[in-house]
Amino acid sequence: MFLKQFQYLIAVAEEGHFGRAAERCHVTQPSLSTGIKLLELELGAPIFLRGRGQRFRGLTPEGEKVARWARSVVANCDAMRDEIASMSNDLRGRLRIGAMPSMSPMLPSLLRRVRERHPGIIIDVQFIGNDAMRLGLNEFSLDVAFTYVEASDMGRRNTLPVYSEKLSLLVPDTDEFRDRTSISWEAASRLPLAMLRPKLRERVFVDKMFEKVGCRPEPKIESESILHLMFQVQYTELCTVIPSHFTKMPGLHPGTRALDLVDPVASQDIAIFWAEGETAMPMAKALVKIIRQMNKTGELAAQLSHEIEQSNKVPKIVSKPRVLAEAEARNSEKRRVKRRRSIGEELCQSTKRQAAPSSSDESLNDNVNLMMAEPV
Repeated sequence: MFLKQFQYLIAVAEEGHFGRAAERCHVTQPSLSTGIKLLELELGAPIFLRGRGQRFRGLTPEGEKVARWARSVVANCDAMRDEIASMSNDLRGRLRIGAMPSMSPMLPSLLRRVRERHPGIIIDVQFIGNDAMRLGLNEFSLDVAFTYVEASDMGRRNTLPVYSEKLSLLVPDTDEFRDRTSISWEAASRLPLAMLRPKLRERVFVDKMFEKVGCRPEPKIESESILHLMFQVQYTELCTVIPSHFTKMPGLHPGTRALDLVDPVASQDIAIFWAEGETAMPMAKALVKIIRQMNKTGELAAQLSHEIEQSNKVPKIVSKPRVLAEAEARNSEKRRVKRRRSIGEELCQSTKRQAAPSSSDESLNDNVNLMMAEPV
């Protein structure tokens, strides 16, 4: 058997179609089909369920096991190439990262150091849930995953803490909140809220925090997108719970402000997960090595806190509610119309004054008439 045959098998299993798999592997469909048939003959077991016209209908039980081994073999072969390349300090390839959407503002600081250290690496970031991350690590389609330390459903993995995530309440920048820097969970529960969907891990944690203070708020809007919830706060009266590091995006949501959630202060530890033992990909090893170095020197924490501090110094652009803006626009138009009318009336009065004879002209006319009336 050959490595190419395993690559063909993986392509068909993932594409669910022999033709698309052949295109992906840059071979003709007959060549791909022949390679898979030879693999089946060598193993003495059918790998694929086939329908009429040899159409793909799924993997056999034997095929499922072969596919898992094939992914492991191909991944280890790629890892071997990468590790040989890294011995000459020329690590090249694709670093495949799975992460929670809430990590969006935090990853750039970390990945910038990776790019500086290994300019030949292409970084591929996928924002997905824990189930997809676990599957990606199992099938070697991901090198590492960033999620919560307490994510026991990630299975047996190497883990390394990266940072601690605190929570804030994003609110409209109105007089009600202008002089505040923090708010209790109990007070937050009484506000109109936009929240993540109930089954999302972040929402489960937030619900537990509200339950700790004896509250169970009913959200006005639910969504799977934190960014959408932040827009809801920007354009409506709603508030939402966000990771504190989302305040690193100054100017993105003008007219809002973040308050620290207290009584109690809530935090969750974020960690990087990767494969155990020698099966760890060189890309994963390179990233983990950089994180360890940055944690040891305190560089990562200092860099992140510095960026948050700098973001808080950015002047805030306060936007006005749409209703108020529209009212001001109407009033402005009324003032312009009134001004135009005033100017028009002044022009009319000026024209009349120019047309009417002045008092000196009337006096002159009277004298002329008098002279004409007197006898010579």
